Amino acid sequence: MSLFLKNKNLEICIDTPLENYQHARFDWTGKIVSIRYQNIPVFGVEKPNTSPNSSFGRAFYNEFGIENAIGYDETPVGDWFHKIGVGLLKKEEGPYDFSKAYKIKPASFEVEQNEGKIRIKCASKLINGYAYILSKEITLSDSGFTIHYKLTNTGEKTIKTEEYNHNFLAIDHLSMGKEYLLKFPFLLEPALFGEHINPENLVNIDSKSIGFENTPKEVYFFSNLSGSKLVKPSWELIHREKNIGIRETTSFETRKINLWGCQHVISPELFFDVVVNPKQTLEWGRKYHFQNLG
Repeated sequence: MSLFLKNKNLEICIDTPLENYQHARFDWTGKIVSIRYQNIPVFGVEKPNTSPNSSFGRAFYNEFGIENAIGYDETPVGDWFHKIGVGLLKKEEGPYDFSKAYKIKPASFEVEQNEGKIRIKCASKLINGYAYILSKEITLSDSGFTIHYKLTNTGEKTIKTEEYNHNFLAIDHLSMGKEYLLKFPFLLEPALFGEHINPENLVNIDSKSIGFENTPKEVYFFSNLSGSKLVKPSWELIHREKNIGIRETTSFETRKINLWGCQHVISPELFFDVVVNPKQTLEWGRKYHFQNLG
């Protein structure tokens, strides 16, 4: 059964770990599948017209280790490796691929809901010297919510990976276009980006913002938006016609910020470097704020 956090401005729907999406990529703890702000949907989906239990992302899904899951390289083919927030995945031939449909042994999950707050805990087994307890707390505020992460290394080896929230965004399910503007607090220098995929040249990059010449039909992607500079990351997406703004701020600094999107969705991604020594705990947070700009 889905869980809800509600107040006069917001309604947040969260699937429990063993509900709907149960695939190998996205974190099962706190699958935020929809958000409505003043009764207007402010989320998107990775692929349109897909069911909630499909393998595609939705709304505010996050992921650990998109590049390489912990322990993968040292795990023999046919044995099991960790995907944080999911469980154990069975290794196949070739390099790690976040989109591959690996066989899964789910981790152990606990869910607790109090007024205005949901806590979800994920505990792993000890495999190849790695083990962890992930606790995620989602707390509602008047016009937003926070996600607080706590990762405890209960294994014998250092956990080194990265975490990000994919942020599948759309306001009132409206396609990308001239009414959207995505703002950043740091200078955007395309010459310093990593990948620069803009096949229709409809995505416009200004000094501190990204907009659209028209609605793109093809996927666009830009990596390393800060040009490897260490920044306190945030973004704000506004829709001029609907007069709604969405903003994410974080408790951490980063050198890695990506942007992915297509016709129906835009996804700014703020990455956090995760390094936790044995018997140590690491904590970090993300804060989302919604506002009416009218």
